[in-house]
Parts: sequence; C-alpha cells; structure tokens
Amino acid sequence: MRLEKTIIHNLLNIPGWHTNRKIVVIESDDWGSVRMPSREVYEEFLRQDVRVDNDPYCRYDGLATKEDLTNLFDVLDSVRDKNGHPAVLTADSVVANPDFERIKNSGFDKYYYEPFTETLNKSPRHDGAFDMWREGMEKEVFHPQFHGREHLNVKKWMKTLREGHRSTRMAFDLGSFGLTAAVDPTLKNNYMGAFNSGLEEDILNYKCIIREGLELFEKIFDYRSESFIATTYTWNPKIEPFLKDYGVKYLQGLITQKIPHGDDCSIEFRKRNFQGQRSNVGLIYLMRNVFFEPSQSNVSDTVGECMTRINQAFRWGKAAVICAHRLNFIGSIDKSNTDRNLPMFKELLRRIVKQWPDVEFMSSDQLGNLIEKS
Repeated sequence: MRLEKTIIHNLLNIPGWHTNRKIVVIESDDWGSVRMPSREVYEEFLRQDVRVDNDPYCRYDGLATKEDLTNLFDVLDSVRDKNGHPAVLTADSVVANPDFERIKNSGFDKYYYEPFTETLNKSPRHDGAFDMWREGMEKEVFHPQFHGREHLNVKKWMKTLREGHRSTRMAFDLGSFGLTAAVDPTLKNNYMGAFNSGLEEDILNYKCIIREGLELFEKIFDYRSESFIATTYTWNPKIEPFLKDYGVKYLQGLITQKIPHGDDCSIEFRKRNFQGQRSNVGLIYLMRNVFFEPSQSNVSDTVGECMTRINQAFRWGKAAVICAHRLNFIGSIDKSNTDRNLPMFKELLRRIVKQWPDVEFMSSDQLGNLIEKS
C-alpha cells in the first residue's frame, strides 16, 4: 500500500507546469468563518447530545483570537528563504457570516449576512484579532485570498432552518452553523459547500454571491483577490466566468475537482486539474500536493510525510503547495490542539529551509503570477 501511494503521488506531479526553482506555498482555508464560536458553545452542544466532538472542525475550529494569530505568526517568522523572506500563509478567507439576529427577526424568511470583521467586533474574546490580521499582512507572513462570501450554502441552510431541524436550529441559537452528518446523522444536506449545485437558478445566484463577496474582500483588505478556492473543493465550471469577470485569475484546489450537476452534492462528477493547467475560460489551476493536517488526519509522522511529499514535488519540477486548514492553528476551543500542532509546523518549516537552502516562500497569487508569465 505504501509503495502504491508513493507511485501515485509521483505520477500526479508529472503533468502540467514545471520549474527548476524550489517554491513552497502554504494554503490555509476557512479564515473568517465563525464555525465553533467558543468553548462554552462547544460544551453546550455536548450537553444537548449533539456530538460535536465527532467532527474535528467542530471540535477545534473557530475564529482566530489575537493569541492564536500571534503564536502562528511567530512560527511563520521563525525562518527565512533564500531571498530573506519569512514563510507566508495564504489565508483563504470568507468575508462574511450569517447575521443571526436579522435572520431570526425575519422569521427565517430572508437571509442576511455581516462582514466577518463585524462578527469579530461582536465578540469580546476576539478583541484586537483583526488588528493582528493587519499586522501579519504588513509583516508578509499572512496574505488573505478569496474563499467565498461565506462558508455556507445559503439555500440549503435556510431550508433546513425553516423545516425546524433540531440540531440546526440549536446551532443557530448558539450563533453557529457548521454542523455535519458526523455530528448529527439526521443532517441529510451538507450546507458547508457554498457552491454545491449545478442548477441554473443556483448558478445565477452564485454570480451575485461571488460579486458581492469579491467586492467585500476588496473593501476589507484594500486589494483584489487574484486567486480563489471553493469551499469543500466543489464548484461547477459554470461559475468560472463570473470569477474571471471580477478579477480572479488562479484556482486553488486539489488535483480532483468535484462538480455538482444538481443541488445534491452526493451526485457529482470528478475532474482532474494539474498545476499550471488552464480551465476552459483561461483560469490557471494551482494544485495542492502536500498536506499538513494533524488535527484531522491519522498520519503518524506528519512532518516526515510532508517532507516526502515536498521532495516528490521538487523531483518533478513542481511547486510544493501545502494544504493546512485553519483548524490546525486554533487553540481557543482546545488549547492542546495548538500545543501539539504549532511545534510540528515550526519543525516542518525548519527542516524545509535546512534541506533546501534555495527554497522560496510564495503566496498563491505570486505562484500564479509566475506560472502565467512563464
């Protein structure tokens, strides 16, 4: 089995764009999304027999506190590449969360959202958090890119709320929405995927969501996002012209793209996208080929596995694009999470610069620009 995986990992790095440069990109999804609001909310779910401990995202993930960000930035800033640059995290961010109060006041008839910065402002435990976002951007260790308007399929979520589904309504009352079937088997619809439909009426709605999301991104960060990663790695190619029209040039993702045809994400077509390959509308794919996910994987040697995958990427002339979701760096729900993960992440960065002194750290859009120019 180990040999088979090694062969597959090597083969997947062969097609597409090639370079002799040793490039490392770290892509981290879910920044800005509320997920689990607090440890107190987590414990309330358990008291109500909603098994949030069965899903690592519900168990560990939430809005980053000032302390979370400070600790992460210290690790990123602990190394330098051949150009004297620190490691940079491409923080793939949603820019909004549901406005729970306004939705409730509408009798669950209408959906409203608020900028994630407003969500932070409402939470005393997140005092000073967005100032840290700005500081990380200034230090060039934290570079937001677009992950969607919100990490939510609005249509499915609102329908489930109107139906009075017990755990979904309970989560709503607690200021949360990120439940899955792992938490509650009666959840038939996964509403975490914002673009999990191929129906024409939904595609037209996605155009509005993408436009509003990218406009809000630019308003918050004072620049346009040139790359995009779809929530749950699921999107229909019909939304790609909208992304291109609003300034996106590069598509982050896995080698496998999940393409929904209807509005049931269990019925989908899977398409392979290689690093540097172009979509039908000319967007450039940036394929992830390394995975630092200790909070949700059973890999016994996370750092060693990452080093092996990076070496495989470099062997075939590929940039090493590391996938490391936000939940790996959040300690406000369970401090043991970051106590365990941050030392591993620091060790990974240390070993990278030691083994490849000519390494270059880049953000996703920088990699996209390089591929585009070459």
